[in-house]
Amino acid sequence: MNIGFDAKRLFFNGSGLGNYSRSTVGLLLRYAPENRYTLFTPKEGNSCGFGVPEHVGVVTPQGVRALSGSLWRSYAMGRAIRLSGVDVFHGLSNELPADIGRVRARSVVTMHDIIFVHHPELYKPADRWLYTRKYSRSCREADRIIAISRQTAGDLINYWHIPEEKIEVVYQGCDPAFEKPVGEKRRREVRAAYGLPERYILSVGTIEERKNLMLTVKAMVAGKLDVDLVACGRHTRYADRVMEYAAAHGIGSRVKMLHSVPFGDLPAIYQMASVFVYPSFYEGFGIPILEALNSRVPVITTRGGVFPETGGDACIYVAPESTEEMLHALKSVLDDAAAAEGMRTRGVAYARNFREPVIAANLTAVYKSLL
Repeated sequence: MNIGFDAKRLFFNGSGLGNYSRSTVGLLLRYAPENRYTLFTPKEGNSCGFGVPEHVGVVTPQGVRALSGSLWRSYAMGRAIRLSGVDVFHGLSNELPADIGRVRARSVVTMHDIIFVHHPELYKPADRWLYTRKYSRSCREADRIIAISRQTAGDLINYWHIPEEKIEVVYQGCDPAFEKPVGEKRRREVRAAYGLPERYILSVGTIEERKNLMLTVKAMVAGKLDVDLVACGRHTRYADRVMEYAAAHGIGSRVKMLHSVPFGDLPAIYQMASVFVYPSFYEGFGIPILEALNSRVPVITTRGGVFPETGGDACIYVAPESTEEMLHALKSVLDDAAAAEGMRTRGVAYARNFREPVIAANLTAVYKSLL
């Protein structure tokens, strides 16, 4: 098979959708090398450092089409797909080209979530309209939809009335780098580079209201916890509000925010943490939970939604509005070494359900079913 991918985020997005794109293409290269792979991207470059093997094709707009990569990606990529001889085209981040219907190749789109439907208050009206238009059209036109969780599949059925038989749930994995123990020398280098404390709570993900970092800060204040908080993620105005709250309550020096952290430093940052917190109000899957479980870090996350699907029996679950529950969960991990070790052991065992060979086999089965 010749499989084509929308690779814009693979090359240029350093966070969630980009990580999914790199993980998906990377694991297929490793575990399904019998296929041909072609990457379609609206401009040249590779700011995320993805290593493209020589035998993998990379297609970019040429001539006058190169003047507007975004327009090419939306309205002219189909022609490039047709000329490349791709058998199956996979849109990795919620959308397909608008001209995909003119292509003989079969099409697959991965749907991560429809958060803008669940929480419209977090989005501008124009963005909600655009996402609904693009993503729902892609779901209607795709030959098959990959949902990254049962929750996302259910949302597509309930909100957009997508036929259940059109959807396959294929979980996403995380980079194998999180499974490998980081050596002491590398840990010392990373700790020194970021000024990390000896003992810290870790949060990873865009520092936005939906991720709910404030809950952890409030729990630290309420319990007068003798521990620091390290948050890795893109800066937002919400991040400023969190820092202002921490400073106003006397723990500003205990909250450290790290922005634009290179991917290569994250495994060490995870593995040196005492506990990982992810009290998000809503996610399509929650890949940082899986990264933490593979890193042997105890995880506290949200009760309900997709989170038990991602974390299984390995996590402590709290109500995202309850400072009291978060405080109790933090103390149960930080003050009880045996309990924390038990969570680490269960976490590694549960994370095996999301290993790369299983995901590669499931993706390949979806592609073959279309031919």
